[in-house]
This record gives sequence, C-alpha cells and structure tokens, in this order.
Amino acid sequence: QLQFVESGGGLVQPGGSLRLSCAAPGFTLANYAIGWFRQAPGSEREGVSCITGSGRNSNYLDSVKGRFTISRDNDKNTVYLEMNSLKPEDTAVYYCTRVITILSWCVMRPTGDDWGQGTHVTVSS
Repeated sequence: QLQFVESGGGLVQPGGSLRLSCAAPGFTLANYAIGWFRQAPGSEREGVSCITGSGRNSNYLDSVKGRFTISRDNDKNTVYLEMNSLKPEDTAVYYCTRVITILSWCVMRPTGDDWGQGTHVTVSS
C-alpha cells in the first residue's frame, strides 16, 4: 500500500495561487496515474484533476479548468497541482492518490484506499 504525502497548502486570499505537491516515499510514482481530490467541510470528497503516468494526458473538474494545472516530475517522483485564481469555494483538504486509467486516459476514481493526511487550502480575505 502506498503512503501519500501532500504538502503546499495554506491560507491565501481570493485570486491568489498555491502549488501543491504529492509524493510517495519509497515508491516510483511514474508507474501510476495520480489524481488530486478535495473534501470541503460537510461535503463529499470530489476529484479535481488527474494525470497519467507518462504525464501525457490529464483531466480536470469543470469548475477548475483554466485555473488549475496538474503536472508531474518523474525524476523527482512528485506530482504537482498549480492552483491559480483561487476562490473561496476551493477551500478544502486536498489529497492525492492512485486513480484508474481507461485506454490512455486517467479517470478521477481512486484505485483503492491509499489516502494520506492531505493538505489544507483555505481561500479567504
């Protein structure tokens, strides 16, 4: 079972930016499609974005398209989520985990139950 470690969250004003990082010490992330998920207080966890192992294909939640960018550096064994033009409704705990792939695309559905502690993102003035 992979142990994911998320970092980079914090408090930011509306319109601000953050970059989240996802690592899994001891495992080669390049072997997996990885997704970012978030859970706001009182809400269910939702998929935000995912990227295939090669980094060639990605998907996004409609509400973050054009604002968030997922990327990966397989040499650094890290997956990133660049978040720009942040809105209060982006406030949540953000998690990364393995996701399924169909043909050559990733799907924002976890393959299992490999969840880390998450990183908190708060967008507020």
